[in-house]
Amino acid sequence: MPLSKQYQTVCQQIADACQQAGCEIENVQLLAVSKTHPSDRIRALYDLGQRAFGENYLQESLDKIQQLKDLDIEWHFIGHVQRNKTKPLAENFAWVHGVDRLIIAQRLSQQRPSDMPALNICLQVNIDGQDTKDGCSPQEVADLVREISALENLKLRGLMVIPAPNNVQAFADAQVLFQHVKAHHQQPEHWDTLSMGMSSDMADAIQAGSTMVRVGTALFGARDYGKNT
Repeated sequence: MPLSKQYQTVCQQIADACQQAGCEIENVQLLAVSKTHPSDRIRALYDLGQRAFGENYLQESLDKIQQLKDLDIEWHFIGHVQRNKTKPLAENFAWVHGVDRLIIAQRLSQQRPSDMPALNICLQVNIDGQDTKDGCSPQEVADLVREISALENLKLRGLMVIPAPNNVQAFADAQVLFQHVKAHHQQPEHWDTLSMGMSSDMADAIQAGSTMVRVGTALFGARDYGKNT
């Protein structure tokens, strides 16, 4: 299927899910997950109107940022954040989603260039206690919100979750947690993003209150796992 058709289909699916959930489509952002896909595919999707792109692998994403520097792309890093790689994240991205420890946020704050806007942050929460998933526990979130929202050069926007497949209840749990911990935010007006839902479950996520869906396969097709990332 042509990329234009895939993009149109995904946008329509989001619109339909918003209508069913009774929310405005403007309140749900599509984040195109472009990891392992080449720069020319990103450029083609940009030409169709997409502006926000998510990457998981640092070196691959830095190469793409350089190759596509002529485009006004909002780059999101959605992979796990390693302590020794915070500097290039702070210097090159508009959003970092995989923050699950205070030390990571502190390093991003310290390393964000002073001439750039505040770095948007989402806390990654292991909402359903999966052994194979990164993220802080739900019990840690309130303290992290209080501490991270006080850091300079960062704008703590919300939560990011990746529940186990078919665990629809986890989306509802994330929404409850998202609302509960807002009271701990030093600047609660910044707390506006619940990043959850992917190609296979974005309708359920939107129904539960997602404001950002991360879609890769439904847009670009199967990932090229043979790619050196």
